[in-house]
Amino acid sequence: MRIIAGDHRGRRLASLGKGDMAAHLRPTADRVRESLFNALFAGYDDPVTGAVVLDLFAGTGALGLEALSRGAEHVTFVESGRVAQGLIAENIALCRAQSRTRLIRRDARRLGNCEGRAADLVFLDPPYGKALGEAALDAALAGGWIAAGGLVVWEESAEISPPAALSLVEARRYGDTVISVLRQNEI
Repeated sequence: MRIIAGDHRGRRLASLGKGDMAAHLRPTADRVRESLFNALFAGYDDPVTGAVVLDLFAGTGALGLEALSRGAEHVTFVESGRVAQGLIAENIALCRAQSRTRLIRRDARRLGNCEGRAADLVFLDPPYGKALGEAALDAALAGGWIAAGGLVVWEESAEISPPAALSLVEARRYGDTVISVLRQNEI
């Protein structure tokens, strides 16, 4: 697993190899991450440069670190698994990104209130088929974590049920993974 583009292009990240199913970790494949970011830059007037990013169910942190490499201002990673927390911390160190990141060691469904600027871009990659994404988005919205007009990129295998505050913009299938892009409705 590596950073695809930007300041840290080609940098290898700590990886689980094929994943850690016991910890519900299945890193987003490099090619899917590359396609995802290409689609974001092609269709959404560069939602990454200068963005505050929230990476829920962050896993290895690869999505948030890719955004940071491509010009995001700050990334907050939210992860409850100890193995994943260690991988995120290691990957942050590999990218020398400690001053531009924050790791919240908590269940994404129990975020609490946002203490800083709300996220312009949210990555959501919950364990598949468990309806955890819906609960995490409800918590993020209730806590003011998502900016008005902010984009949510949701990776899932099953059909999603986004909260009423979000509108589906598009969905793309990559094998057994569907990536849905949603937008926070303007307030």
